[in-house]
Amino acid sequence: MKKLKKFNPAHTEAIAKIVNISPYIVLLSMELRNLNRGESLIKIETEHKHHQAYGIIHGGVCASLLDTAIYWAVYAGIEQIVGLTTIELKVNYLSPMSDGRLIAKGRCIKTGNKICLGEASIEDQNGNLIAHGTSTLMVLNKLELPGQAELPPKFIY
Repeated sequence: MKKLKKFNPAHTEAIAKIVNISPYIVLLSMELRNLNRGESLIKIETEHKHHQAYGIIHGGVCASLLDTAIYWAVYAGIEQIVGLTTIELKVNYLSPMSDGRLIAKGRCIKTGNKICLGEASIEDQNGNLIAHGTSTLMVLNKLELPGQAELPPKFIY
């Protein structure tokens, strides 16, 4: 029986340092909190800047959060360190929200050499489902993260 590799916590820590200071992540106040094999956890403490004219969280914030959670879950489901780009995103908005914490849990559904599929759900701090999304991503082997050469290995035994 083949022994499964475990996602390396040192890799999660190194990736979080890169991701959590990237401009768009900072703009929306997102935070990558966890990566595991094929899973991610991203959160936002909502602020006034996240609201649309009616005082509820803008749908674009949820779409960005879903896209980010799916991206990192798929990244964590691929053996090698590769870049990805979203080629399709489908979002279902399920409940409006005004204030509090948004927590997105991403999951890698399928990886391939060229195309991958993932999903994510957003809940509020009380566990209420706010949105759900699926995304198709394309593998871009030549796309690199800053400092990628120094990253610890993704997986350990």
